Amino acid sequence: MPQEPFLFILLLLTLFSFLAAAAAAILAARAGNGKSDMDGLYNALDRQRTALSEEARQTRQESSRAAMEAAEALGRTLASGQQQQSRELSIRQDSLQRTVAELTRGMDARFAQFMAQNEQQLSGIRSTVENRLSAMQEDNAAKLEQMRKTVDERLEKTLETRLGQSFKLVSERLEQVYKGLGEMQTLAAGVGDLKKVLSNVKTRGLLGEVQLGAILEDILAPGQYETNVATRRDSRNPVEFAVVLPGDGETPVYLPIDAKFPADAYIQLTQAYELGDREAVDEASKLLKARIKAFARDIRDKYIDPPHTTDFAVMFLPFEGLYAQVLQLDLVEPLQRDYKVVVAGPATMAALLNSLHMGFKTLAIQKRSAEVWQVLGAVKTEFNRFGDVLETTQQRLEQAGSELDKLVGVRTRAIRRRLAQVGELPETDAASLLGGEE
Repeated sequence: MPQEPFLFILLLLTLFSFLAAAAAAILAARAGNGKSDMDGLYNALDRQRTALSEEARQTRQESSRAAMEAAEALGRTLASGQQQQSRELSIRQDSLQRTVAELTRGMDARFAQFMAQNEQQLSGIRSTVENRLSAMQEDNAAKLEQMRKTVDERLEKTLETRLGQSFKLVSERLEQVYKGLGEMQTLAAGVGDLKKVLSNVKTRGLLGEVQLGAILEDILAPGQYETNVATRRDSRNPVEFAVVLPGDGETPVYLPIDAKFPADAYIQLTQAYELGDREAVDEASKLLKARIKAFARDIRDKYIDPPHTTDFAVMFLPFEGLYAQVLQLDLVEPLQRDYKVVVAGPATMAALLNSLHMGFKTLAIQKRSAEVWQVLGAVKTEFNRFGDVLETTQQRLEQAGSELDKLVGVRTRAIRRRLAQVGELPETDAASLLGGEE
């Protein structure tokens, strides 16, 4: 409140006056002498305190009245300020509301104008987009139509080409099928003939003989083997083929080769393997082993006769499967040891004959080595003569060169001496005179 500083100032002034009076009394007491003076001082102080108390009471009362008056004045001032502020706020609120209303009306007008402008722009954009979309649709429709026509044309051409190729391929395949059917019919007839051949003992032997003859003819020369040769001197049983090997002197040594084909035992063994019957396989293996040993014994007794023949013969088996079965039965070493017979399949026979063919070539080279040395001696003699002729020719060439050098040097100098007194013509005149051209 505004009265509080005023009251505080009054209290301070009262206190200062009390202190001043007390100080004056003390100074007076000091200046005087005696106890009476001190009593007077105390009395003065009591009066002064009483006066101060009264003044303080009055001051408080005045301060209370002043505070109440100030509070009432402040209340009246505050009420008046509040009323004035309320009136100003009301005026300002009305003004603000009018301003907001005006702004709202302006914003509404501007927004309506903006919406109208946007609507116009959107309408223009919409019409432009619709026009462009229509143009694009028409263009796309035209392009799609053109593409469809192009695709249809290409597809039609491709389909025609592919269908033509397919029909051609189908026709070719059908023709091949017809040919294959004809070949299968021919093959079936051939299989029937083969069954007939295999069912006959003589024709089975002919099958092996034909295959063996083809191998011999393909590898050896005609003079290196013979057919149907009686290799034993005490027997007239001819062997099918015999390779002619060189012997002592002019007498050849024969290597007997006989083709054998135990078809019944081999077919029985094959069927047993297909059925998976172990007992049937064992029985067929025993039968095949017995047949092979019988063939080897027959070859040994009929065709081996050293030194007119080799001390062994060859049994040719026409099928590699049959040869593999013989190898599986471990018959190769017993046949070589007991019967002096070597078993060979088509591939083994070809390798054996190729090795014999190389031996024949080596033997031929050995026989012709003397003739080769004679030819080399004649070549050496002729080469010596050729060397003498070359030396003579070289001497003559050297003599001709020296004579040519002598002729060029001497004759050239003599001609130049004779022509020394003759004047020279210009090159153009000399060329025109002699008919030469530069």
